[in-house]
Amino acid sequence: MNRWAWFTICVLLGLLLLAGGWLMPAHLRAIEPSVLQRAGQNSSSLTGRGMELTHIGQFGAAELVSSAATRAKLPSAGELASSIETDVKRHPEWKAWGVTGPSLRPYYGLRAYFSKAPAGSDESSFTDFVVREQNRTRALATLSASKQPAVQDLLQTRTLTNTVTFAPSQAAGGEAFDTAVVITSLLLEQNRFTPALNDQIHSAAVQANHGNPQPLEQILLDVLSLGQRFNWGQLVTFVGKMDSAATLHAQADLVRNAGDQLPELFSAVELSGNPKGVAEYLKTFPKTGMNDLTTALAYNAGGVRELLRSNHRIYTSPWRQTASEYEPFAGAISLGADYSWRMPGFALILKWILYFCGGLLLALALHFGKPPASSLEAPLQVRGFHVAREILFALGFLLVVLLVSEPFLAQESPAAALPFRLRVPTVGAAVLSGSTNNKTTFMDKSNWLPMLLFFVLQALLYVACIVKLAEIQRQRVGPRVKLKLLKNEEHLFDGGLYLGFLGTIVSFIVYSVYAKQQFSLMVAYSSTSFGILFVSFFKIFHLRPVSRKLLLEAEAELPVATTPVVASSLATP
Repeated sequence: MNRWAWFTICVLLGLLLLAGGWLMPAHLRAIEPSVLQRAGQNSSSLTGRGMELTHIGQFGAAELVSSAATRAKLPSAGELASSIETDVKRHPEWKAWGVTGPSLRPYYGLRAYFSKAPAGSDESSFTDFVVREQNRTRALATLSASKQPAVQDLLQTRTLTNTVTFAPSQAAGGEAFDTAVVITSLLLEQNRFTPALNDQIHSAAVQANHGNPQPLEQILLDVLSLGQRFNWGQLVTFVGKMDSAATLHAQADLVRNAGDQLPELFSAVELSGNPKGVAEYLKTFPKTGMNDLTTALAYNAGGVRELLRSNHRIYTSPWRQTASEYEPFAGAISLGADYSWRMPGFALILKWILYFCGGLLLALALHFGKPPASSLEAPLQVRGFHVAREILFALGFLLVVLLVSEPFLAQESPAAALPFRLRVPTVGAAVLSGSTNNKTTFMDKSNWLPMLLFFVLQALLYVACIVKLAEIQRQRVGPRVKLKLLKNEEHLFDGGLYLGFLGTIVSFIVYSVYAKQQFSLMVAYSSTSFGILFVSFFKIFHLRPVSRKLLLEAEAELPVATTPVVASSLATP
């Protein structure tokens, strides 16, 4: 088989492997919608969960889910909204409470919600309802007869005078503390908390009664804040999934800062059943996390859980999305999505292997496509060295492809938490200001990626120089010719310097045009620094000993010059 046949075979196979790697929707720090879609198959949809909430009488929670589904333009969103509207029209008090049934009849009549509210208050807020004096008084009178130890210990904290965040119950402004105690006691009395959170609240109440009220005050503050933004039905649904006080606090912070995206946050927690995972995800990606969670809602409960499990941002490739509409690309992407969901590590390694093998085959194609060596160059051909060069080319090709195709390699740093502001009607504004002493790291994470790129490229070029030096040593020519060949490769051996300077210039250009943050000189100068280090190390510890050896061998081959003896012309006296 001639070299052109091998050239054609290598090119076709290489392109096929590269296409296979490109069709694999696996990434280091991103997840594609096709993987979420595969993970969400045969799991509950958002509108389906809304229907379930409607059927069990949780109309407040169903309304938030319906709002999120409508914004996402999900199928059956209109049907869900119509179902809720029909039921609420028959029973308007259900909309106010957000739940059916007589759960709060012992404390308030169903019509109590429609009594005249203070100006500026929110009728749908449970905190706004409880903060009214007549409502607090009635609830405290009923709760005082509770048989639950946690409720009794919590009610006893109303006698505290050493509170830090709240004003004491008996002092001016103490209605905020009473309101928080009432809401938390109602949730405890009706077993709305998980057993783990119930125990933590009880323990915090006991600590407060023994002189340490801060853990309890934080819990009360979080419950009060959630009650300010939810009605009763929404509140019991939301807190019913919290597994700890830390999760409750994290979610309360998110709810406070959610703004008009509150329905999406509520729906993500409801659909995934993992409020801790949602909080951690939004803490990792404070700028884009909510939008990604909103996108994941379209891929059912399994899609949201997979997004939280991967802890990656969503990345959509328009070209791959277009290719998924046609066969055989659609089948390959579907198979790749299945592997990326079930075995993400294996899928990622397989993708890298496909890219590496594709680059290796293209390098082999270049080797077969090169014209045969002439008779003069025959002594310079060393068997097997072209394989090392092709492997280096494949490694460099893999690196470049990954850097070009991998999204979000330099992830953003979490943003500082926004200051918390809590408004309670008739109480004023309670403000919990955050610390402004933000710790800065030695170097931003986004700077490590270009520095790593410069280092790896210099390392590959360094290895290529070592391979070329070893090849020249094994060529079947004399030491003088080898010295000239080494001199001929000076540009290759100095390539690290050229690459370093080029990296510095490109860094200045890229960061000047695209960077949104202050430019780091360390990134730009690292390219030149790595080039100087690698070239100096190569020339001092590799090239210099070989050149000295060849010089000695060349001098040893020179013939020894002899001085002729001239006879004296003078006669001896």
